[in-house]
Amino acid sequence: MTKKKVFIISHSHWDREWYMPFEQHHMRLVTLIDNLLDVFKHDPDFDSFHLDGQMIALDDYLAVRPERKPELAAAIKAGKLRIGPFYILQDDFLISPESNVRNMIIGRDQAREYGQEVPLGYFPDTFGNMGQTPQMMALANLKTAAFGRGVTPTGFNNQVGDADYASQYSEMWWQGPDGTRILGLLFANWYSNGNEIPVEKTAAKAFWDQKLADAEKFASTDNLLMMNGVDHQPVQLDVTAAIKVANELYPDYEFIHTNFTDYLSTLSAELPQDLSTIHGELTSQETDGWYTLANTASSRVYLKQENTKNERLLENQAEPLATMAYAAQDYPHDRLRYAWKLLLQNHPHDSICGCSVDEVHREMLTRFAKSQEVARFITHDALMTLTAKINTVEFGAQAKPFVVVNTTGFTKSGLTRIVVEWNRIDFSAAGSIQEQRAQLVQQLKTLPELMVVDAHGQSVPFRLIDQQVAFHYDLPKDRFREPFQAIELTIELNMVDMPACAWRTLALQPATQAGVADSAVKAQPRLISNEWLKVVVEDDGSLTMTNRETGKVYHQMLVFEDTGDMGNEYIYRQTADNHAYYSTDFPMDVRLVHADELGSELELTNYLEVPVSADDQLAQETQAVIDITKRTAKRSAEKVPLTITTKIRLNPHSRQLQFESHLNNQAKDHRVRVLFKTALVAETHVADSIYETVTRPNHPAKNWQNPTNPQHQQAFASVFNEANGVTVGNFGLNEYEILPQDNTIALTMLRCVGEMGDWGYFATPEAQCQGEFTFNYSVELTDGSKAQQVASYQRAQGAQTPFSVQQTTRHAGTLAADHQYLEVNTPEFAVTSLKRANTGTGMTLRGYNLGDRQVPLSVSVGDLQAEPVNFFEEPLTDVDSTTLAAAEIKTLLFTEKERS
Repeated sequence: MTKKKVFIISHSHWDREWYMPFEQHHMRLVTLIDNLLDVFKHDPDFDSFHLDGQMIALDDYLAVRPERKPELAAAIKAGKLRIGPFYILQDDFLISPESNVRNMIIGRDQAREYGQEVPLGYFPDTFGNMGQTPQMMALANLKTAAFGRGVTPTGFNNQVGDADYASQYSEMWWQGPDGTRILGLLFANWYSNGNEIPVEKTAAKAFWDQKLADAEKFASTDNLLMMNGVDHQPVQLDVTAAIKVANELYPDYEFIHTNFTDYLSTLSAELPQDLSTIHGELTSQETDGWYTLANTASSRVYLKQENTKNERLLENQAEPLATMAYAAQDYPHDRLRYAWKLLLQNHPHDSICGCSVDEVHREMLTRFAKSQEVARFITHDALMTLTAKINTVEFGAQAKPFVVVNTTGFTKSGLTRIVVEWNRIDFSAAGSIQEQRAQLVQQLKTLPELMVVDAHGQSVPFRLIDQQVAFHYDLPKDRFREPFQAIELTIELNMVDMPACAWRTLALQPATQAGVADSAVKAQPRLISNEWLKVVVEDDGSLTMTNRETGKVYHQMLVFEDTGDMGNEYIYRQTADNHAYYSTDFPMDVRLVHADELGSELELTNYLEVPVSADDQLAQETQAVIDITKRTAKRSAEKVPLTITTKIRLNPHSRQLQFESHLNNQAKDHRVRVLFKTALVAETHVADSIYETVTRPNHPAKNWQNPTNPQHQQAFASVFNEANGVTVGNFGLNEYEILPQDNTIALTMLRCVGEMGDWGYFATPEAQCQGEFTFNYSVELTDGSKAQQVASYQRAQGAQTPFSVQQTTRHAGTLAADHQYLEVNTPEFAVTSLKRANTGTGMTLRGYNLGDRQVPLSVSVGDLQAEPVNFFEEPLTDVDSTTLAAAEIKTLLFTEKERS
């Protein structure tokens, strides 16, 4: 009789930082790898150790033990230490599509420096799995993914056939929205089902009787996987002895200490024909809804805001600008990779999710700051290099030219600001510093009337926002620093229909003609409107919005909601009083700030009063580790002000209404959301996910018990039907909920809790998020057509990236004053990356289909030849460069055409 095989893989799931600060976990990692290197030497039966799929563990170890790198490399080469394929174990949904890809690229590249990476997409503990995982794994040459959450295993007594979120077996096919299919491995009994195997026979018998039965309940073959390890688990030093005992006790089984490569090879050869196929994203949709951990999308929202800022700087400013500015040999690959690695270090699931102790998240802010400074350095240097090549001689002698660049992949409109240096005096000039300043102050008092002109001499509307004399310095690349004082004029412009990856050159100069106000925005103290949109602030502070194209009127838009939260960093649970405070029940003020040719701006202030915290019962329940579903705390009777000041902006020809809300949070144990009541009849909605405009139901499954249904998003969520639609965009606000009674889009702004949660009591006072916060978001009304919906998605994504601006001088140059570097003529194509190729002289462009049907793909960079490639820039011979399939992720490598 053929024996069943039990594949035992030793590992330790290494949360880099979590319930202890990074360095506490770090020191234990050093001990773990020290012990592994000793085991490799002294136990010839110890096959190998799986280093949790993340290369950063080697970086962290070698930061303390650099002298052991040759030993480590030898162990990897010998197959004793199994590494890769990723750099870190990320949270899928809370980082950008490009961050997910760079994690794979950096991880694979580092693994190849040592040897071969493990051929497995490894997601043991991500808080839900992105729907595009199958396509992304295929584009990274991975045929299998292993994961721990999102699918319900049913076993042999409940066959499910072809199901979306349930599988008879722990092995299944996983199909993405584009049709790509890979093998999925569910850790049906978790990634610790073979942990701490007993050596003593009686204990081993009891252990294996249970573990074998558990595994056989779900396994599709006679190959049973046992994961010998768990979170931060030290290596089991006697595991090979325990395996010998198991082989003695169970003659019908063969227990082997092994690795994923061998296990997958054996498993793949024996898979049955009746595997289930699961589809799309896996977020525990058909559970009771309490432990999906989706509320980590709103924990410590300041982290999400910093992350979005960091990603937009790297992906959408530094890399595109460096691509436009530098020749291939000058492109800063090394600096960009350094910045990316700093950013990725904040992307493990217990880090970016905001569900660790306070010390962890303090250190994250330092990493964000460091990565952002590198990105700003690259962005500034690229802008200086690019603008130096642009011909600006057509501007007058007194003009101060500057360049505005749209670095996104979609036509973009909106306001931008630039600080124009009008005049300067170097410290090295005659007179004291104080005398120089007095001279500039006097010049500032006698400034001429100003105007902004474009490269054709046409006047461009602007606002003068600020003027001052300020100290600055230059750092030339070939000589010592140069301090100076300068007259600085801050101006604001409305850039209209800037093409993708294009620049325009303008100049501030003395006026040669009187400005003419010609605003398409009409404004009154409580009303603003343009050709597309009418917005009225009602007496209760809510907005009534009218789509002037369709006539559809929306009431109760922009309503702020405050509720108690007795949950933790992982899960929101409303306090037992079950009472919500709405801005419409409190006083408000509104004033008109701007109404000119650049657009209109209202300032709305809502004066809420909310409970200062939960009552004393919550402290007792959290310290007693009472499950959140069984807590009974209510909110305090004491109130504090919650004043929310919102700037509401409408540009002349924009369909998008933009908001900037500011508050000073002094309350604890609560959640603040902003509500947009659509009242549209629709059973589903869409949201911006990872390389996907994902469709989700508005009502949860029947067995859902959680009163809330939180969801992840990137840049937008949208409810629509065939006649009308509402798209709500955001910046770094990753949690929303559709309230199905009237299909309100509820955008979480702030969630404040006092404990980490999970397996014990860990106080996290800084997760109460006290202090000043600013939130940016938008709303756009559409006619429900695919064209307007897709355009609203592009605008929501584009709004996350500001225009890049740089002052320059009058000089000759080889580049035109106005130019489009990259042409994108496919509205559905959402560009996520434009960068120089990792090798050679070409460049890569990556994006995906925002729509749900195949469309022609028309993109070009001059006369460069486009070739489809995978994430590692390897050719894809069976992929067409001129079409974009539904939900397709497309990477194009542009190289110079061969000359005949």
